[in-house]
Order: sequence, then C-alpha cells, then structure tokens
Amino acid sequence: MLKLLAPLLVLFVVAAGVALTDRPPPRADFTFINRGDVNTLDLQRMSFLQDLRVARLLYEGLVQNDIFTPGFDIIPGVAESWEMSEDGTTYTFNLRDDALWSNGEPVLASHFVYSWRRAILPDTAADYAKLFLNIEGSQAFYDWRTERLASFKEGDDAEALWAETLAKFDELVGLETPDERTLVVRLKRPLPYFLDLCAFAVFYPVYPPLVSQYERPDPKTGRLDSQRGWTKPDVLISNGPFVLTEWKFKRSMRMEANEQWWNRESLAIESIEIPSVTDPNMQVLAFRSGAVDWVSDLTPPYRSEIIADKRAFYAEHADEIERLKAEGWDPLEIDRRLPRDERNFVQMWPIFGTYFYNFNCSETLPDGRPNPLRDARVRRAFAMVIDKRTIVEDVRRLGEPVANLLIPPGSIGGYTSPSPMRSVSLAANEAERESIYEEARALLREAGYSDPRQIGAVQILFNKDAGHDLVAQSIAKDWQRALGVEVSLITKEVKIYREDLKQHDYMTARAGWYGDYGDPTTFLDLSKTGDGNNDRNYSNPAFDDLLNRAADELDPERRMALLTEAEALIMHEVPIVPLFYYTTLYQSDPTRFTGITPHPRTNQNLYLVDILGDGKGTDEIKRMPRSDSHGTRSPNAPTAPTPPTTDTAGDAS
Repeated sequence: MLKLLAPLLVLFVVAAGVALTDRPPPRADFTFINRGDVNTLDLQRMSFLQDLRVARLLYEGLVQNDIFTPGFDIIPGVAESWEMSEDGTTYTFNLRDDALWSNGEPVLASHFVYSWRRAILPDTAADYAKLFLNIEGSQAFYDWRTERLASFKEGDDAEALWAETLAKFDELVGLETPDERTLVVRLKRPLPYFLDLCAFAVFYPVYPPLVSQYERPDPKTGRLDSQRGWTKPDVLISNGPFVLTEWKFKRSMRMEANEQWWNRESLAIESIEIPSVTDPNMQVLAFRSGAVDWVSDLTPPYRSEIIADKRAFYAEHADEIERLKAEGWDPLEIDRRLPRDERNFVQMWPIFGTYFYNFNCSETLPDGRPNPLRDARVRRAFAMVIDKRTIVEDVRRLGEPVANLLIPPGSIGGYTSPSPMRSVSLAANEAERESIYEEARALLREAGYSDPRQIGAVQILFNKDAGHDLVAQSIAKDWQRALGVEVSLITKEVKIYREDLKQHDYMTARAGWYGDYGDPTTFLDLSKTGDGNNDRNYSNPAFDDLLNRAADELDPERRMALLTEAEALIMHEVPIVPLFYYTTLYQSDPTRFTGITPHPRTNQNLYLVDILGDGKGTDEIKRMPRSDSHGTRSPNAPTAPTPPTTDTAGDAS
C-alpha cells in the first residue's frame, strides 16, 4: 500500500511546493488596470501610452511636468536646476547629488548621453528618434551611421565600426559632460518646447553598465544588436519612484517603492500592481468588486449607458455643480464634493488627442497593385463623404466632438486653427450634402476613375475591441453609398495591426494620436517625410518645408502662422482624415484617493497617488488650481477642463 501511495505523496509534495512558492503577495496599496499590456520597458523603444505610463513610475528624467498646473509647468527631476543661453540653443543641466539608481549608484550626466545616443542610433529604430535630431550634429551622425551600415559587408570588422561610431558621435553630436553632474545640450536651433521633451519618458536615462551587457555589434550586419533581458524584474535597474518586482506575461506587473529615489519621502503608497485584464467587461467587474482602484480606459460595449447614468446623476445635482464650477474647482474635485453615489464613480473630460483614419500614400499597395490613394484627389473624395456626425452620434454615442482638423482647436495657446476641408459633416442641409457628394465623385473622375469600380476593393484595417469595427462599418457604408466603391473590412489582433501600420501593409486603417507635448508639431510631425510615426508613408516637400521654416523661425507669432499653414496643407492633401476628438473615461471612486489629474494632456504620474485615510502620506488633496487663482499661465497652457455635459464624454481607446 505504501508503494502505491508513494507517487501520490510525491505529487502532493510537489503541488504543495508550487502553491507555496506561487503564493500571491499581499494586495498592493494601489491597483489599476492599464490601457493595455506593456509592450516594452526599454525607454528608447517606447511609443505606446501604457508603456509610457509605467515608464514614469520606474524612471525619472532631467525634469518633470507638474501635472496639476494648467501649463504642465516644468519642475526639477534628476536635474535640480538648469540654465538656457540667450539665443535659446544651449541648455546646461545641473544634476542633483542625491539622484541614485535603484542599486545605489549615482545617476551621471554620461548616462543621459548614453541613453540619448541609443535613441539617435538608426540601429535602435526608435519611433521618437526625430525628437533627438533637434540636437546639434545628431542628424549628421544619424546619416553617417546609416551610410556606414548600408556599406557594411559580412566579414567586415563590426567591432571596429562600433568603436568608430562612438568616436564619431562624440565628434559630431552637441552633448557634453564637463563633469558627471553637468550635462550641456546644444540644439541646432531654438526649440520652445525642449524642456517639455526632456520631461517625456523616451528622454529618461537607462543604466549603461547594465544595458551595455545586452548590446553587441552584429558581425553580419554591423548593427548594434540589443537584447531585452535587462528589462526583467530581477534584473532591471531604474532611477524612478518605484522598482519592478514582478512581471508575469499577460498576468500582472508589480512595483515597490524605490528606497534609493531622492524624493522617497514624498511617496504615500508603497506598492502598485497592474493586473492584466483585457476584457472590458471584466475590467468593470474588477472595479466593482474592489479588486482594482482605477480603470484607466473604460471601454465596455455598454459604456454609453454608464455615461447616461453619470449624466443623470449630474442632472440631479445641477445647482450644486454650477456653484462649484463658479468657485473654480476642477472636474475631479467637483465629483469629490458631490454626494457619494456609484453613478459618480466615472470621470469624463476632453483630452489632447484625435481619432483618425490613415490613407496609405505609397506608390503601390502591399499586393503590388498601383495605389489609387497615392492621388490626393482620391483621398479627398473619400474623406469628404465620411459622415462623422453619424459616427459620434449614432455609432459611438459618447458625445465626442466631431473632428474636422487634426489638432484639437483651442488646445494650444497662441495657435490659430485653419479652416476645415469641405465635407458632409459640415453640411447645413440635404442639398449641401448632395453637392458635396457630387464634388467627391467629380474628384474621382478627375483622377481617372470615371467608374469607381476601377479602384478595386478598398480595404479598411482595424484592431479588435473598443468599437473600431462599428466605426469601420459606418465608413464602409458611406463609401459604398456615396462613391459606389467596394469595401472590405480587415480585423487583426492589436500587435499585428500595429506592425502592419509600421510596414505600410494596409490600404486604409484606423489610428489615433495623443499629443506628447504642448506644441502643434506633436501632431504635424506625424506626416513629415521619414518620421518614425509616419505610418502613411506620406511625403510632400512643401509640407516638410513649412515645418523646417517654422523650426528656424524665432518669432513666436510667425512660427505659429507657418504651422497653421502646414496644418491647412495636410488637411487639403488628406493623408489623415480626422473623425473625432478623444474624451477620456476613467473609473474610480474620487473620494477614496487623490493624485489623478483632469488635465487634457492625461499624463498621469501615479506615484502621486495618496489613498485617503490609510495612515500613509499627508492625505492632502492634489487638484488643479482654482480658476480664480491660476496666476500667469504658460503660453502653451491648454484650456482648463470643465465637468462633462452632454457634449463631453467618451473613451480614449
């Protein structure tokens, strides 16, 4: 009998051991559902919102944004102070003595040089490499490296090329370290938003002694081959408020307070957990059950009903809301001061982003056929007949504003929006709609398509979830009805969809963009020739020239005028057709914690979270300044948000 039981006993011991070793840690102080699973923790390779949100927890740059000021004011980070030259082209950053990595080693000026070099190298293929090309000599270095890699042949000395590359970088690029606590940055021209860029996560440093162990020149191509093993939780060394302690693929990510962070005493939470919950319905259930504190992107199919409940709650307290608005409180503080009600556990406000459709502007389509969308007249015709009102009012039903321009009007101080392109979305009556339809058909005939069927099947690419399929169906009906073209819908998993965009492997595709910094170029650069985010493969010398002239223009008003002209051109050429402006939809109990900002830029720095009444932190409410005490506003300060009405609600998918 004992022999028969022995195998079962072994299995029991093994199972017990697994259970004990896989026992979950205690619930984190703050648990939230991110916008999606994190793709990478390599700062220089980031581009997605969920990655950048986590980056601001694990890392810290030279400076930070004060997310509770209307102008997203610049405040110290690793740099405790900085100076700018009179001509605006040279910045000198003075690093604080107590800036340390999570292993206790000091954060050095040379670490920033190393990290920024990674971003500039064509080997890295960083989406945001173009932002670093504002540094003097960086474009020349990028071009030199690109040419040397193109001429490299297997059998050439890859190590020698890398040594030559390092020397060439030091020779050409305007980055200097007079000492390890001083970083000097020389720009090729004044850049009004340079400090805002330094607060952007891709400009944060990585730890060179660690990352360099995972990089080596490839003997076959000469390129610097970068492995990602250094981003694992038991390996990663970071310099931000938290350290990574757990990252289970498609399960969860956990962080603990970084004892080496210079501002450690400011933290009111000791741990953060991010469970991987991708199903929108399960996200809602996770919040309602108390498993999570905050859902960063609420997208269940019944969210319009959730919004309707919130509006009904607001209607019941309309007088109190008007009183609080008159006192100048921000929308989140207004929610916090209203009677406790589950209908109030949703936050809605406009944000700095646009949902749009891409047109592939390549000479040929992925299957080798000539691309009809290469012709701007064809793109214009397709754009003109999209009924955006139907999309936002009947399909989305979330009150998102129709977008007739790429840059949300009024979102950037000093910038004047151009006139929008003629489209059915702006038609005042049925006769005007029919006139626009006929104008679109005439554009197709002018482009050589007297019979729209000559264009062939027009494919729309989109990813699953968040209602993208319903938007695509509405657009397909518009194109079929107004232009008589055949349309097919292609749905792909988000990672494959993203890769298809990067490879221009599509015909038309849904897309969206959140501004990274408070300047029109954060949207306009998307269509600049060669930009890492130019998924449309669009190239127009006239457009590029306007952006280049604006970059050289020292007069702020003239610079903004050039950028207005650039947006007008891009709206006429239509590589992008804007559909609506994003609004955000969060789920949380505003009376339970503070630290979330209602600012349109939506850069939530979650290390600012303070659980109210838990005995940790100060329990001081973090809020936007009251509107009667804003003081001097930044010239790029966005309009302060207001509580949602029937015109402001939605998701940020």
